[in-house]
Amino acid sequence: MARYVFITGGVVSSLGKGLASAALGALLQARGYTVRLRKLDPYLNVDPGTMSPFEHGEVFVTDDGAETDLDLGHYERFTGVSARKTDSVSSGRIYSNVLEKERRGDYLGKTIQVIPHVTNEIKDFLRQGEDEVDFMLCEIGGTVGDIEGLPFFEAIRQFAQERPRGQCIFMHLTLLPYLAASGELKTKPTQHSVKELRSIGLQPDVLVCRSEHPIPDKERAKIALFCNVRPDSVIPAYDLKSIYEAPLAYHRAGLDQAVLDAFMISPAPKPDLSRWTDVMDRLDNAEGEVRVAVVGKYTQLEDAYKSIAEALTHGGLANRVRVKAEWIDAEIFEREDPAPYLQDFQAILVPGGFGERGTEGKIKAAQFAREKGVPYLGICLGMQMAVIEAARNLAGVTRAGSEEFDHEAGEKRFEPVVYHLKEWVQGNHTVARKVGDDKGGTMRLGAYSAHLEPGSRVAEIYGTTDIEERHRHRYEVDVKYRDRLEAEGLRFSGMSPDGRLPEIVEVKDHPWFIGVQFHPELKSKPFAPHPLFRDFVRAAKDKERLV
Repeated sequence: MARYVFITGGVVSSLGKGLASAALGALLQARGYTVRLRKLDPYLNVDPGTMSPFEHGEVFVTDDGAETDLDLGHYERFTGVSARKTDSVSSGRIYSNVLEKERRGDYLGKTIQVIPHVTNEIKDFLRQGEDEVDFMLCEIGGTVGDIEGLPFFEAIRQFAQERPRGQCIFMHLTLLPYLAASGELKTKPTQHSVKELRSIGLQPDVLVCRSEHPIPDKERAKIALFCNVRPDSVIPAYDLKSIYEAPLAYHRAGLDQAVLDAFMISPAPKPDLSRWTDVMDRLDNAEGEVRVAVVGKYTQLEDAYKSIAEALTHGGLANRVRVKAEWIDAEIFEREDPAPYLQDFQAILVPGGFGERGTEGKIKAAQFAREKGVPYLGICLGMQMAVIEAARNLAGVTRAGSEEFDHEAGEKRFEPVVYHLKEWVQGNHTVARKVGDDKGGTMRLGAYSAHLEPGSRVAEIYGTTDIEERHRHRYEVDVKYRDRLEAEGLRFSGMSPDGRLPEIVEVKDHPWFIGVQFHPELKSKPFAPHPLFRDFVRAAKDKERLV
């Protein structure tokens, strides 16, 4: 049966609970333990799939088709453990489950209340898969004191009480603000945050204190005294030059030892941190730099493309170069010539997105890359825009466009080279969708297989002709244009197993031009860079040498 670590936050949001949780998971793995990480979010959306990227950041997709918080991306990148639907839940999902049970009559006429029905549903979620791993790390979204988080705090309080003593501990992440006028770190916000936790029955065993300045021993002793925590369980967390330094930094600060001490595990297995020392060696001793232009539509918030940013970093690690990703709003190219903006970059990446805004700019970016011989990676919508560009400028389909944009406009302006996918095969059954269906969770989601053409560039990159990648989209390139486009040099080098859905296109006689319908960035890790990103950065590195 798994031991549970519940991670909460206080004082302010966005302190890095997800990163701290992921780093702790990596450290426990380094000591030989198996781990699984989970996220419990208090918002009422059933999942983040319909949220704006500007508000919530990217949506991370699991192999089994769950749309989840971007923190699950951190969990996967740091531990290599593939997330599942059972690793993410929101208040919306919990309440939806409870109300469905009430409508079915599962509660046998009882009055449905937050306690015990909602809290029981949360506890049922926590128990899933508890016999599969040594440690279950469960992060509670938001901060202590948020009204919407109270059912989750009460649920984990009950859960810990129902378990044998020593099977659950609580880790709380707080902020120590620095007042420049007095030159002091202030511990009072942390004290109040812990007081708030204790008022609802939770006593932290480990305190992780974010700070921009060194925390003196006397301040750590003060925090320990007033928060009822052992002094060696007050863990400093300072700003880092790279998130991948976090496992080593937290180990030096004693986080993993404090957690094992809280569980009374002694003697603790010695950690093998060679994986992370190698990652940091590659980061610290990069042998050059490449500039990659990311031409997107959510560029004002980097978290909207979090996995892409990290996958580019991973590609740099594999090639021992530093990747400098620069974010360019695709709408600029709808008004201006892209050449002055793109001519100094060694590679261009066009990521996914929804809606028509900025798409003509993405098409121009794809055209620039194709015509100028600049390495190009188009992901999801980025592949579709590359196909539309080739259809317009190579195959003579001058009105080529996407059914998605006509649907938004309510008129037929384009010849739909990209169409709304209404039916596809998932596993051993057929999935059907209509344009008017609910938006949440109705796309082609999760892992699907693809077959690669032998001798193609992508087959060489992957080292195989059969792959499985994660998808998140409603629209597909129409295979009926394949012959016309291939005659002009756009090869359909990856297809769904039934041959109906184009998965990958590549341009012949080009240094490196690939578009993929799936999201390869979701499976990339610092210690196992995705093959496409590894080779994309290599091509950018070669381009730099030529310049």
